[in-house]
Amino acid sequence: MAKLENKTKENPKLEQNRLSDGRISLYLEYYLGREEKPVLDENGNQVYYESGKMLGKPKFAVKHHRRKENLSLYLIEKPRTPAERQQNKETLEFAVKIRAEREQEFKESMLGYRLKKDRNVNFLDYFQAYINDYTKKDIRMVQIALSRFKDFLKEHYPMHEFGIKPELITKDMMEQFVAYLQSRSVGEGAKSIFQRFKKVIHYAIDHDVMLKDPCKGVTCKADSQILRKDVLSPEEIQRLIACHYDNENPNVRRAFIFCLYCGLRFCDVKDLIYKNIDYANKLLKFEQNKTKGHSASSGVVIPLNDGLLSLVGEPPADGNKDALIFNLPSYESCCKSVKRWVKRAGIDKHISWHCARHSFAVNILNNGANIKTVASLLGHSGLKHTEKYTRAVDKLKEEAINSLPELKF
Repeated sequence: MAKLENKTKENPKLEQNRLSDGRISLYLEYYLGREEKPVLDENGNQVYYESGKMLGKPKFAVKHHRRKENLSLYLIEKPRTPAERQQNKETLEFAVKIRAEREQEFKESMLGYRLKKDRNVNFLDYFQAYINDYTKKDIRMVQIALSRFKDFLKEHYPMHEFGIKPELITKDMMEQFVAYLQSRSVGEGAKSIFQRFKKVIHYAIDHDVMLKDPCKGVTCKADSQILRKDVLSPEEIQRLIACHYDNENPNVRRAFIFCLYCGLRFCDVKDLIYKNIDYANKLLKFEQNKTKGHSASSGVVIPLNDGLLSLVGEPPADGNKDALIFNLPSYESCCKSVKRWVKRAGIDKHISWHCARHSFAVNILNNGANIKTVASLLGHSGLKHTEKYTRAVDKLKEEAINSLPELKF
C-alpha cells in the first residue's frame, strides 16, 4: 500500500484500507478521547491489583473512542504508468487537504478536542474540561470557583444543580453568586474566587460558547488594604517554637519557622534548594513562583542569621545542591499540621501557612523596619500591597494603648 505520512498529534489521521478489487480506499480516523470504567468482579465489587507496582490500587478498563469518515477517494495499489502515478499523487494531495480542513473544523467544534463549542453544552462540564486543561499554579482556586458555583446552584437554583446551559447564566444570577461568595468567604477570598470564575466566562465568550458576559458590571469588592488574617506575635512565636507534640513532622516545623522569620510563601519554601543559599555571604536568593516570568521584581534576596542557617542545615554530603531543603507533604497536609501545632501551643488564633508571611511583615514593622525594606524582603514590586501591614501595625498599637487602665482625674 501507499506510505502515508501521519504526524503524531494530527486529529483526524489520514488512513488507508486495501479493497478486494486491488484499490486502496482513503479514510479519516478521529480520536474522541478515552473512557475509564472500574473493573468489577461477579459480585459487583471493585477489583484491585494484587501484586507489582500497582499493588492495592483499583483496576480500570480503558476504552478509546474513535470515529471513521470515508472520503470516497481511491489510490491504485501498484501504478504502472506515469498517468497512474500522477493520478495517485493528485488524489493523495486532495485527501491531505481534506484532512487539514477537517482538523480545523474538529478543533472549532471541540475547542481543543475537549471543550465543545455548542452553546447547548452543560456549563458545569465545560468548566471541568477547562480545569482539566489548566496548567497555571492557581488551579486550586479555579477548582474552588467551580465547587462554589455548584454549591450556589444547589442552594439557589436546584433545577440546575447538575447542569446549566451557558445562556441561562444571567447578570442577576451573578449578583446573587457574588453575595453567596461573600457570605461564605473571609478577606479577599470571595474576590479571588470570582476573578477565577470570570476567567472561565471570558474564555467561553472568546470561543463562542457564550454570547454575552453575565459578569459585566458585577463587582465583588474587598478592601485589599485591610489585613484580615491573624498574625502571631513574637511571644506567640516563641511559645510555638517551644511546643513539641507526638508524631510532629520536623520538616513542616522547620519550614514554618523559617517562613515566620523570612516571610516566604508556601509555594516558595517548598521549592527551596541548597543552591538558593549563599553560605559565604549568609544570603537566601530565589525567584518567587507567583511572579516569575512576568515581573521585574520576582527575584528576592534575604539576609540569613546563624539561627536561620541552622534551620537550613548544611548541603548534602554528596554535594547535590539541587536537593530540597524542606521535603514537605501537600499544602493541605502542612496546614493541618500547623493548626494542630498552634492548638497544642495554646494559641487561640486561626493560623494558616500564609499567616507566617503576614506575621513576619507585621513583626518587623513593629520593630522599626521601614516600609520599603519590608516591601523588598517580601518581593513586592511596589508599596501598595505592603501598606496593609502598616495599617495592621497601627491597629495593634491602638489595641495596646486601649488595654491600659482607664485614666481618671
